[in-house]
Amino acid sequence: MRFRRMKSLAMAWLAAASLSVTFVSAAPAGAMGTDATSLGTAVVPTEVIYPGDIISSGQLEEVDVTNPNLTGDYAKAIREVTGMVSKRTLLPGRTISVSALREPYAVTRGSNVRLVMNMGSMTITAAGTPLDDGAVGDSVRARNLDSGIIVNGTVLENGTIRVVAK
Repeated sequence: MRFRRMKSLAMAWLAAASLSVTFVSAAPAGAMGTDATSLGTAVVPTEVIYPGDIISSGQLEEVDVTNPNLTGDYAKAIREVTGMVSKRTLLPGRTISVSALREPYAVTRGSNVRLVMNMGSMTITAAGTPLDDGAVGDSVRARNLDSGIIVNGTVLENGTIRVVAK
């Protein structure tokens, strides 16, 4: 009795599967889902890009997305990726995850920078060295070379660090 019921369930499943195959094969080509143009584009490297490399537009190409299951935070335009630095190895023909990229550092650990502190109309500048790497807008720690005091500040576009008051 138990084997007979399982056999009838298997036959019902097989019949349902064959009907779905019949309907799928009879459907017109455009009715099965979205076409490749509506899925957008993705950016892929044309050569291997190693961690720490600055990415140029000559190393990239935009391709049409044909896989509807492709999800995630992949780059969709070359302008999103150009000038960024790779955090991990990027392989040719594979989509570039936005999380695998970072902004280039404006200050690097151990280099000489200018520390600037503004209080009203008074501006104080000093020589310093960052204790962390930092991109524009990042908060970094830096050591004042004259006094040895460690201060916190924000990296500016020109490579200086704006010190915040404690």
